[in-house]
Amino acid sequence: MHCSVRVARHRCCSAQGGKETMLVLTRKLNESIVINDDVSVLVVEIRGDRVRLGIDAPRDVIVHRKEVYDVINETDPERSHKKSAAILAEPVA
Repeated sequence: MHCSVRVARHRCCSAQGGKETMLVLTRKLNESIVINDDVSVLVVEIRGDRVRLGIDAPRDVIVHRKEVYDVINETDPERSHKKSAAILAEPVA
């Protein structure tokens, strides 16, 4: 099976002001990535500058949009680390 994936490392600034390296992958519509053997992220739709992602993860894996995660951590830092299923996203039609 032939696989063509462009992979790049991107240097970015962290919220704490330090430098971090981020893995950057290029994916097309209906292509996916796998994280840690049990989480799959699929590009479901691309419309203009918006990308819809489908996430398939075990129920004990907590998944949040970044802005929701930040609010949870600001209000209750312990809550974001609890082992409960919390997938917050628009349902796929």
